[in-house]
Amino acid sequence: MSNAGYRVPSPINEPIRTYSPQGPDAHWRTSLKQRLEQMSKERIEIPCIIGGKEVFTGNKRKVVMPHSHQHVLAEFHLAGEKELKSAAQAALDAKGAWESMRWEERAAIFLKAADLLAGPFRDTLNAATMLGQSKNAFQAEIDSACELIDFLRFNAQFYQQIQQEQPLSSPGVWNRMEYRPLEGFVLAITPFNFTAIAANLPAAPAMLGNTVVWKPSDTQMLSAYYTMKLFEEAGLPPGVINFVPADGPLAGQVLLPMRELAGIHFTGSTATFQHLFKTVGENIANYRTYPRLVGETGGKDFVFVHPSADAQAVSTALLRGSFEYQGQKCSAASRGYIPKSLWPKIQDQLLSEIKALTVGDVRDFSHFMNAVIDERSFDKISGYLAHARTATQAKVIAGGSARKETGYFVDPTVILAQDPMYRSMVEEIFGPVLSLHVYDDNQLQETLKICDESSPYALTGAIFAQDRYALAQMSDRLRNAAGNFYINDKPTGAVVGQQPFGGARASGTNDKAGSALNLHRWLSPRTIKETFTPPKNYRYPFLDAK
Repeated sequence: MSNAGYRVPSPINEPIRTYSPQGPDAHWRTSLKQRLEQMSKERIEIPCIIGGKEVFTGNKRKVVMPHSHQHVLAEFHLAGEKELKSAAQAALDAKGAWESMRWEERAAIFLKAADLLAGPFRDTLNAATMLGQSKNAFQAEIDSACELIDFLRFNAQFYQQIQQEQPLSSPGVWNRMEYRPLEGFVLAITPFNFTAIAANLPAAPAMLGNTVVWKPSDTQMLSAYYTMKLFEEAGLPPGVINFVPADGPLAGQVLLPMRELAGIHFTGSTATFQHLFKTVGENIANYRTYPRLVGETGGKDFVFVHPSADAQAVSTALLRGSFEYQGQKCSAASRGYIPKSLWPKIQDQLLSEIKALTVGDVRDFSHFMNAVIDERSFDKISGYLAHARTATQAKVIAGGSARKETGYFVDPTVILAQDPMYRSMVEEIFGPVLSLHVYDDNQLQETLKICDESSPYALTGAIFAQDRYALAQMSDRLRNAAGNFYINDKPTGAVVGQQPFGGARASGTNDKAGSALNLHRWLSPRTIKETFTPPKNYRYPFLDAK
């Protein structure tokens, strides 16, 4: 066996295709549209994949287009208690051979997956994300293509760098650090809104030698299935990642008390993560090892504007940050604090730009926005709109309409809140609803305090100012209010290797996906000290009588 010190290829962030109808990307636009048309006509069957085998339970649910909810794209087979237990056992059975494989051989599988996705799989995974999660072409491209490719390539380099971190050795001693995978299986519970996140949650622990039970979201099932097929095409051995669509409560009931649970990699709601945390705590004495809990949860992300800010830059950031992917990004701008002196200009620009936005089917590339994910989400958002229309302390100044006859469409909405504690200013909505509070210019410090303390979350936030003293002051005052902080930019769009992502408070454990920090959570270091010439007499010099 070779003992060469292999190095993975140095990663660069995957270039983004624009899908413009003119120029060098025009043929990519045509190719994607053809794949969309083809997949729209298909109706596939999605099994569980356990130990490398397809399992058809017969208990099926439909996958529909959110923007055309009578159009069925697939049916998936729901795992029951039997299949969940089988998935955990398959992960444990595969663990010995998988963790014994040389690290660069494991990394090569995911590097191959990245290249497959950059090439022949790109249209398929983008189209699956567009059709199943109602993302437009650009939002799908930056997610299911570029970000996922980046995760796979950068994680390999981060893993290499971690292993090169070695302790000092004194004379006669060789100290080494071995980075072992965790003891047991990892449970990955993934969200609907980002295909890349849904893939990275099982893939990152797996690359490091862990084996995984993956429970994807019902409303991301189409792209999750094609992601699993991508990993298999890249050579992922059976049982390393076990794909089990399942009801969340049942999955928790079956898997969380298991003695071999080594960790949970989670993205989703704060309430769900708190329930997972609580259940693990209740079972803490049962585990072989303390499970690692890594979670990215809710957010109430802000844009705070200083009187010296550029009004045009602010209005553009508010529009993109709030309404791209219908406000269903964890990082979406959901609340803003605008100084009274700038409000007339920002209001005119923002409302004028919103009027130009169109909402519709993803297959029509002229639409900036598409549908929210499902009826449950639609009804929740509609409730906030109805409340705002009759509230005395708030006013809908743009949008406010919603319709679900064909698809789950909500218009881009702006609520002007006189009270900074009005519910849409402090509660997570997860839709295309931006709430703004206009503050007196001389109330800057008081409003910064409200921004920091009125929400339990601390995921992303942005500040806008031209005055450098103001930027420094605002940044310091809000230093704990966001794990990803933006200066003169929208609070969305974190790039792997550039802005590692995660927040604290009620937004999660801040373990920074897209960096080596996250990978450390899936490793259990072993320190090895080797003494070349060990002592052969117990006596120390101080014991001598003279």
